[in-house]
Amino acid sequence: MQNRRTQGTEGENLARSLLEKKGYGYVGRNYNCRWGEIDLVMRDRETLVFVEVRSRRSLRYGHPLESVTLTKQRRLIQTAKDYLLHHPHQGPVRFDIVGILMTPDIQIQHLENALETSTFF
Repeated sequence: MQNRRTQGTEGENLARSLLEKKGYGYVGRNYNCRWGEIDLVMRDRETLVFVEVRSRRSLRYGHPLESVTLTKQRRLIQTAKDYLLHHPHQGPVRFDIVGILMTPDIQIQHLENALETSTFF
């Protein structure tokens, strides 16, 4: 059985691959600050996309997309603000979530524009 770190890295790799197939450009991964971590930073044309990757081995505790709580959303937004202070970007930004169910046949779902951020940016 994989440990959580290995599962997280595998999930991020799968998410990155999916997004690159959709035409996104890779910017970076695992941006950390005091508020938290952003798993992937991608570019979709002129839009900078902060991607939260959630992976699970089963549906026992719900679908991975359902696991992004309001507290987690707030941390993602604060972390993105910190990222933008250190890496200025003049275009639009958005938050996507990639949910991965790591059962024998891997299921991946991509939710674009998953967080309402108009009051934060």
